Amino acid sequence: MIVVTGAAGFIGSALLGYLQELGYGDLVAVDDFSRPDKLPNLEGKKLSHCVHRDDFFEWFSHHGQHVQFVHHIGARTDTAEFGEEVLNHLNLEFSKKVWQLCTAFSVPMTYASSAATYGGGECGFSDDPATLAKLKPLNPYGESKHRFDLWVMEQKQAPPFWAGFKFFNVFGPNEYHKTRMASVVYHAYNQIQASGTMHLFKSHHSDYQDGAQQRDFIYVKDVLKVLLHFMENRKNKGLYNLGTGQARTFEDLVTAVFSAMGKPKDIRFIDIPEDIRDKYQYYTQADTNRLIAAGYHDGFQTLEEAVGDYVSNYLNGKNYL
Repeated sequence: MIVVTGAAGFIGSALLGYLQELGYGDLVAVDDFSRPDKLPNLEGKKLSHCVHRDDFFEWFSHHGQHVQFVHHIGARTDTAEFGEEVLNHLNLEFSKKVWQLCTAFSVPMTYASSAATYGGGECGFSDDPATLAKLKPLNPYGESKHRFDLWVMEQKQAPPFWAGFKFFNVFGPNEYHKTRMASVVYHAYNQIQASGTMHLFKSHHSDYQDGAQQRDFIYVKDVLKVLLHFMENRKNKGLYNLGTGQARTFEDLVTAVFSAMGKPKDIRFIDIPEDIRDKYQYYTQADTNRLIAAGYHDGFQTLEEAVGDYVSNYLNGKNYL
């Protein structure tokens, strides 16, 4: 059995679809399954078990000897979430228990970390373990992910193979339920369809012009290829950046959406909401040297290629992976 936590969410459900497409069977979905808007992500998935996350540890205790791999993708992913108790429970303590069970049953695993752990980028974006303790996340979500990364590095007992991935700005199909936290590509598509225009945040930083804030945008299909590579090869355990290694501006991103939709570009700028203004990242770019050194050589789609595929093959028909 291959277990995917966060299975009804964006990346988890896309991973289940990708594994199924490649011929993998005996797939186990773990989530709380309580949100009707997320359930379409699981339609068409052939699942051996659907396990509520509250029952997962007991289920694992009884089925662990049959589990071949765990992809621990589940987490509270809202970067505007400030309920530290919730984040501590779902992103730290739950993850520790998954690690411990995989260790006890000798089950290899991957887990999702985040580029939010890098904070404002003052310490750069290197995934070298020697720099990990220096990072200063800007929000409680990033802090919860960072604390788990630090905990992992301290463990003397570990699964037979493990890899953690600091996801950068992932976009793609199956994010339809994410509302405010959905990608800029998704929001751009819907705004352009409705009004022919797209609003981007103004810059409140003297080093960046409006729309020139930069992110390492990565297509979910490329994320899935990396996860599959490590699942199949099970070499070079460690914590890795998962981005393209190429920062692009938000204006580049939205220009690609207008182009894919065949519409003239019309971008307008609005203030960053005050509740996130002092926690806003103006620049992220993954250092991918360690990922490449670990054996991943398939590269990544360009921003324009990825946006074109997303718009043409998914957003236009609200299709799912």
